[in-house]
Amino acid sequence: MPFTRREVTAGAGALALSLPVGAAQAQDKTFVMKITTPTINDTVHQLCKNFGAAVEKDSNGRIKAEVYPASQLGPIPRQIEGTQFGAIQVAVIPPEFFVGVDERFEVMATPGLLNDMKHGQRVAADPEVKKLMFGLGGNKGLHVAGLFLATPSQIISKTPIRKLDDFKGKKLRIFASDFQFQAMRRLGVTPVAMTLGDVLPAIQQGTIDGAIAALNVYVPMRFNDAAKFVTELNTPAIFLIIAVSKKWYESLPKDLQQVIDKNAAEQSVAINKDAEEFVERMRKTWVERGGELISLPPAEQAAALKLFATVGEDVSKNKPALAAAFKTVMDAANRLK
Repeated sequence: MPFTRREVTAGAGALALSLPVGAAQAQDKTFVMKITTPTINDTVHQLCKNFGAAVEKDSNGRIKAEVYPASQLGPIPRQIEGTQFGAIQVAVIPPEFFVGVDERFEVMATPGLLNDMKHGQRVAADPEVKKLMFGLGGNKGLHVAGLFLATPSQIISKTPIRKLDDFKGKKLRIFASDFQFQAMRRLGVTPVAMTLGDVLPAIQQGTIDGAIAALNVYVPMRFNDAAKFVTELNTPAIFLIIAVSKKWYESLPKDLQQVIDKNAAEQSVAINKDAEEFVERMRKTWVERGGELISLPPAEQAAALKLFATVGEDVSKNKPALAAAFKTVMDAANRLK
């Protein structure tokens, strides 16, 4: 017997009323997504804006993105903690700063890992590397949804570093990575792990002689006022992860979880061309502002890479989980040259 329109309408209303209250509220709710990153006006900041806009669009406005660059939500350790506990929804930060969560995050900072940016982009897109990196931090409040290469690193210094001997005795800021620590020690450097917001004042005050970061940081954040010399050692590479608060992610309806994952994956690839172009613009701008770009003589650059060649293996050899992660990344890098 066919139903009347009134019966169909009444049935639909009854079905809606029968849905769990939580599910109905989740479908109607607007979610705020705070995105934090340490830098500003660079490739990483641009990715944060692109990711936020794409999520807003694909969620039909059910997720509202707010981007907070330049550590506006606190120094890097606080950004990571805020993401773990759900006060911050997304953190876009180099993975080696997450070593307190899981030391395997630092394998992307292996010195000498890459030949060039395109090589790094292939490594970041490798399924085995993504499986490794996306699987870290799940038991510590993180859902990793994206991995991309921002830039090679460079060393800024108050006095020029033109040869390997110039490294000796220097006190340089590094990322929170034993891979970087050991690499710099081999150059005769005193490494100092430091969050980005503290680096410029430390150089200005003479607490450190220079820092590992990148022109993508030095130019937008006006480091040229404190130091003029940048040595393009170009290793380690600076990767970034898109780390989502697991607590927040799991509070989302399934369709919005899919929006987050889809757009994190897409924007991690879409940024590649912009990243390459941005590095070249920063090199040009640095020189225009009176800075100097220095390359080591070819023989000394090769000697530096030879010094670094065994860092990853030496750091990880007595740590089975780290050694396995290191092997995964190195295998990908060798396979994708």
